[in-house]
Amino acid sequence: MGKFKQQQINVHFIVIPLIEYIIRLRFMINLIAKIDQQITRWMRRWSIPAIRFSFGVIFIWFGILKNFGDSSAEPLLKATVDLFPLGSPEFWLIIIGVWEVAIGVTFLFHRTTKIAIALLFLHMIGTFMPLVVMPEVTFQNGNILTPSLKGQYIIKNIMIISAAMVLGGKFYKPKK
Repeated sequence: MGKFKQQQINVHFIVIPLIEYIIRLRFMINLIAKIDQQITRWMRRWSIPAIRFSFGVIFIWFGILKNFGDSSAEPLLKATVDLFPLGSPEFWLIIIGVWEVAIGVTFLFHRTTKIAIALLFLHMIGTFMPLVVMPEVTFQNGNILTPSLKGQYIIKNIMIISAAMVLGGKFYKPKK
């Protein structure tokens, strides 16, 4: 009888803490799930406005830099547009700067987001031009798998295009 009682006491020392641990673990899992749901709701509510606002700020900022001659992209931009048959590189620098400010301003307003997306996609065509017309500047040793810093600067615009696609998916509702 003493041996049986000893085993029963040992089981209590193991089983009760295990049950308490499981209860605490279940509570923590539920708490984490609730926090995750709250974060997800917050992201769903603010992600689209955050993308629009960040696009607005960045395009206005960088466009203004181009118009004041303070853009670090200026040499690359001028070298690219120098190939254009019309206008000087300085002319195109101003045009592109104004275009970027227009993109930024239209992103700041909900009603003009569709216009901003269209302007952005047109702008991206020109942004990727140096990859084609100046591969010696945008890639290391002509290898398309090793972009230069300038090439990386251009290629990262794929993320901008992707974010614009997310916005477009939210603003272009199919007609029923």
